[in-house]
Amino acid sequence: MRDDEFLALVRDQGGYRDQDETRKVTEAVLGVLAARITADEAQDLADQMPTPLDRPLRGSGADAEAGGEAFGVEEFYRRVAERTSSRTEDARTHTAAVLSALPQAVSAGQVRHVVTQLPEDFAALFTPEG
Repeated sequence: MRDDEFLALVRDQGGYRDQDETRKVTEAVLGVLAARITADEAQDLADQMPTPLDRPLRGSGADAEAGGEAFGVEEFYRRVAERTSSRTEDARTHTAAVLSALPQAVSAGQVRHVVTQLPEDFAALFTPEG
């Protein structure tokens, strides 16, 4: 899948105005996801994502060694809201829009690996209904 195809999925799910807003939201959610899952898992996910959307998952320097932080879905939303300068309610939409597009971009096995590293309340976010 190309990056523009992935962004189109996210845009459809989230109802964003344009490609720039969609990209900003996507990069924010993927960056927070990279902090939540292990660095190895983030790397595996990045390997299946289209360039340049793989960058937030790969991190750089110290960020590349980070990951696997233990935080729940509300903290996930808070971090997305901070990165996108939006309200927590909007961050819920952003998160669902991006995570629900992942199963269409990467293998089912990769999605399972990611989901198993997250608390149960994240699982519903990986479906189009979010």
